[in-house]
Amino acid sequence: LLALLGSQALAAAAPRADLWARWERHNDGNHLHVDHGAWNDFLFRNVIFKHPSGINRIDYGKVTKLDKLILDSYLQQQAGLPISSYNRREQEAYWINLYNALTVQLVLDHYPVKSIREIGGVASLFSGGPWDLKLIQVEGEKLSLNDIEHRILRPIWRDPRIHYALNCASLGCPNLAKVAYTVFNTERLLEGGARAYVNSPRGVHFAGERLVVSSLYVWYAEDFGGGPAGVLAHLRHYAEPALAARLAAWKGGFDDAYDWSLNAP
Repeated sequence: LLALLGSQALAAAAPRADLWARWERHNDGNHLHVDHGAWNDFLFRNVIFKHPSGINRIDYGKVTKLDKLILDSYLQQQAGLPISSYNRREQEAYWINLYNALTVQLVLDHYPVKSIREIGGVASLFSGGPWDLKLIQVEGEKLSLNDIEHRILRPIWRDPRIHYALNCASLGCPNLAKVAYTVFNTERLLEGGARAYVNSPRGVHFAGERLVVSSLYVWYAEDFGGGPAGVLAHLRHYAEPALAARLAAWKGGFDDAYDWSLNAP
């Protein structure tokens, strides 16, 4: 598919940020905090963050029955929250954690698989399959991963760093964070995630005389400045000095690549 369609066709097929207006509701006078402790503990016990590749992994086959129950309980707890009554910062952390926890649960429920794309039947690159499955109900609304990413997080926060926070259980994806997102660490994690991904080979690298970037920057170019110039400016902003200098001197276009293999050891 990648070879046949090419980057421009794939970019045109990527979901656009399409606001689901009912999720705009919030109450900035509410200073209650959502408890993500169970998800944080699950990550601590199950994310392998010292893998030689630099890619955080989960050994899905070794996740204990107890941890699966804890994850299920956490998601049930999150589903029962009146999240529209919370403030914006709590909501952002909530939706990021919900997306990532649902993705892990989805893989665990179908493991063993070699790729998340094997789940949910026939899927195109961006729709069908696992991304359109209704996985949870919040405030009476059934939600899919696509709903959370493209109808809530992207259109409400309009922050390209959201792409570094959401993990699609693939080696090509930005790392699944080692801790849960909270109002106290979201900004640090978003900024750190952007810097880590851009400076990894998954984000950008030179292959001989070619510049190769993650397909994320092609699929969601509208979030990264609207085109190649915007993407390169974004990459330069987060690149370490040597890479930033090379990108600044680059006068050509770029190729893209993405590895959908499961982020297991």
